[in-house]
Amino acid sequence: MLTSLPRSNAALAARDLAVLWHPCTQMHDHETLPLLPIVRAEGVWLHDADGGRYLDAVSSWWTNVFGHRHPRLVAALKDQLDVLDHIMLAGFTHEPALELAEELVRVTPAGLSRVFYADNGSSAIEVALKMSFHYWSNLGRGAKQRFIALSGSYHGETLGALSVTDVALYRDTYAPLLLQPLFAPSPDAYLAEPGESARDVATRRLAELRVLLEQHAAQTCAILIEPLVQCAGGMRMHDASYLTGLRTLCDEFEVHLIADEIAVGFGRTGTLFACEQGNISPDFLCLSKGLTGGMLPLSAVLTTEAVYAAFYAEYASGKAFLHSHSYTGNALACRAALATLQVFRDEPVLARNRELAARLARELDPLRDHPNVADVRQTGLIAAVELVRDRATREPFPAHERRGLRVYRHGLAHGMLLRPLGNVVYFMPPYVIEPEQIEMMVRVARDGIAEAVR
Repeated sequence: MLTSLPRSNAALAARDLAVLWHPCTQMHDHETLPLLPIVRAEGVWLHDADGGRYLDAVSSWWTNVFGHRHPRLVAALKDQLDVLDHIMLAGFTHEPALELAEELVRVTPAGLSRVFYADNGSSAIEVALKMSFHYWSNLGRGAKQRFIALSGSYHGETLGALSVTDVALYRDTYAPLLLQPLFAPSPDAYLAEPGESARDVATRRLAELRVLLEQHAAQTCAILIEPLVQCAGGMRMHDASYLTGLRTLCDEFEVHLIADEIAVGFGRTGTLFACEQGNISPDFLCLSKGLTGGMLPLSAVLTTEAVYAAFYAEYASGKAFLHSHSYTGNALACRAALATLQVFRDEPVLARNRELAARLARELDPLRDHPNVADVRQTGLIAAVELVRDRATREPFPAHERRGLRVYRHGLAHGMLLRPLGNVVYFMPPYVIEPEQIEMMVRVARDGIAEAVR
């Protein structure tokens, strides 16, 4: 029950800092960086306790694809609360879980016919890693025990997911606890040689991956990729041809393909799933974040009938998949996810997203010639601006100067939630944003960049 204590920003922040430990935060920062209490949210707007409001330009860590408290999602949850809240999914089932699985099989790339639920994105990656490893073990190919991920990749912060993540900020401290994957060079178009196109980079990186597979495929379970955009690694983007070539290599060398669409799925890149742009189906598709429209935690791993069959045996065989979560297939979360997919089905979401993406590109265009901007890149409704000390050499600003934090502070002072990744200012707004709000969002960011690079 909410208390009747004072609800000013200052009062709530003081109470918070006495008891809470926040994610991805050096708590010492809050001695000088005000903590912002949010008491209400609707659409693209977050409202604080003192009457201020902030446009959520990052969809609350990329989850609220239809904004906050979308009426159809709220109604679905209220309806579900009157019927069933939660039961365990071991030995039981319920309509929201099975209907959602049916719908996911219908809308995802062809060949994905089985759905395994978990609680969040990192847990989905854990499921896919274990399932791939266990598949090869069940087939008597126990030498396959390693994974390949891309340089600069991010797949989560539980130990398995962190093991296949290549972001030093997240990985280095826990290195002694982690698996030892192989890292293939990223097809990141920002790393193009002079005269190379994004497609050229993809072709070159595929050739390098082929060499790696020739050496290590016999010991490799799967390759992981964030299709089209490596999000937490700095919003680095690559050509869709890399996906097509990657699928071919995985088939040739008998290695699973795990597509991490936790951040890029559900319309964010311009198609419902990013894999569609490479015309591929992965062996495992990991989904979360936008799956429930940001209403509740839920993730899903979709896989093929061939993978499912490798575990389907008499109990005594010991081949059953060993993984569970108490809240697997939570009825409320599944109902929110069903409502989210119904919005995609009933409304022209993808067509409108393409219009919004075009407006976002136009608003960002002036930054392409900025002396401290090395790159402006965009895939659908994901856009990023790479801030550097020297445009010609791409010399970065020293990390300790925290230029991105200056953009964040400027944004909050002007009613905008921008949360840069280091010196990369990015935009991932809710799909309900209006064109004039996109103009406002980019204008505030441009002004914040001007202050940050002084």
